[in-house]
Amino acid sequence: MSWRVVGPFNRVEGELDLALDVRDARVHAARVQARASRGFERLLLGRDARDALVYTPRVCGICSVAHSAAASTLLRSAMALELPRNGALTAQLVSACENLSDHLTHFYLLFMPDFAHAEFAAQPWHQAACTRFRAQHGSAMRPALRARAAFLHLMGVLAGKWPHTLALQAGGASRAVDAGEKVRLANVLGQFREFLETELFGCPLEHFAALDSDDALRAWSAAHAGSDLGRFLHFADTLGLHALGVTHNGFISHGGYGRDGDWLFAPGWWQGRVRALRADGVREDLSHTWFRDDGAALHPWDGHSEAAVDAAVDAYSWCKAPRLGGKVVETGALARQLIDGQALATDLVRIEGSSVRSRVVARAIEFARVVPAMQRWVAELDPTQPFCAPDGSVRDGAWCGLVEAARGALGHWARVHDGRITHYQIIAPTTWNFSPRDASGTPGPLEQALEGTPIGVDDRAADSGLVQLVLRSFDPCMACTVH
Repeated sequence: MSWRVVGPFNRVEGELDLALDVRDARVHAARVQARASRGFERLLLGRDARDALVYTPRVCGICSVAHSAAASTLLRSAMALELPRNGALTAQLVSACENLSDHLTHFYLLFMPDFAHAEFAAQPWHQAACTRFRAQHGSAMRPALRARAAFLHLMGVLAGKWPHTLALQAGGASRAVDAGEKVRLANVLGQFREFLETELFGCPLEHFAALDSDDALRAWSAAHAGSDLGRFLHFADTLGLHALGVTHNGFISHGGYGRDGDWLFAPGWWQGRVRALRADGVREDLSHTWFRDDGAALHPWDGHSEAAVDAAVDAYSWCKAPRLGGKVVETGALARQLIDGQALATDLVRIEGSSVRSRVVARAIEFARVVPAMQRWVAELDPTQPFCAPDGSVRDGAWCGLVEAARGALGHWARVHDGRITHYQIIAPTTWNFSPRDASGTPGPLEQALEGTPIGVDDRAADSGLVQLVLRSFDPCMACTVH
């Protein structure tokens, strides 16, 4: 076996290399290498528990609200606080704003430019793909950036700034909304919805959200071929993206936009069917990492992030290998929609598993479902009622904050004694998806997804358009991965 290291990759959040074993013009095996380690978990040790609200959002400038939400949820449990309705709605709105802006960035700026790759020059649609989606110069870039900037005004109203807002607190939201700002929020959402319905879908959001099968999706694609999503589906059909980057693992979701049984997207895990999520089943395997391996996979409340002085010979990443019930699981928009029982996502997984095509379609489903929900949440805000409950004392004990970031399940686990952090561990979505092998040698989701990918001759491995499509279909955030 001869491993070739390729990378780093552009249009990926953070630093990422791949080691590929190429045989007979296909990827025989892959190793995902996260080569940076940033140490936020160790940096928190000994600090006041409330400091997690300041430090953890700085894990990443892209997913900062998600880390704020996880830390504030953890502290809310530690303080035994009840969240005011306005506080819950605000948290849902700012989380949704960050997640959907990430989805928009991924589709237009990170993923679709891959179709302008020279490898696809023989495709009849290649010139159209270059005209519409080529990085920096495609005609879709400017409208998408304008729509994203306007959409993020919602974050300014509700959170004061982005990234690294301090608006999300254990008791709710630090900034109240008055009646005039409520109208402004509704206008922002209306404009964003107009962009999606005009450019991305070419139809009302509810029409796309109602699609319930792969057959219905294909009929929709034929009828909306001039929309940007319709263009993607056409490219996907000609390149066979339903059969590229395929895995058949389980899925995990911490539950999106809600709490205590009132969820827009239900929590759970999927292994052939939806099951109740047992967070105590999470373990982190360090056997192929540059962290000290104690010989057993540990729960985040018991694990550590101590570098190994003499790493194992087969270590190759600063990314840990989380497993749920000992199983490899994938997380992200497809996991959220499948576990919530959304009909189209369920049919796609039944037919093709988790593929490049199904991951991208799942993000489109979230646009169609979340924006109308955001409009309802804004309508429910009551400027006459409180947005935040007063802080309480932080109780000693073991606490966790489990939320959904754009890329999937994000968890913060902490132990607190005398108000100070004695232990802190983070499992980010890309930690799940880009995990290395575990002690049994089982690859993580991306490593499995890359197996069998056509790559041509070996000297093209670093510039394979199909490898890049598989990799970017997960929308990795390596900064969060190595926190």
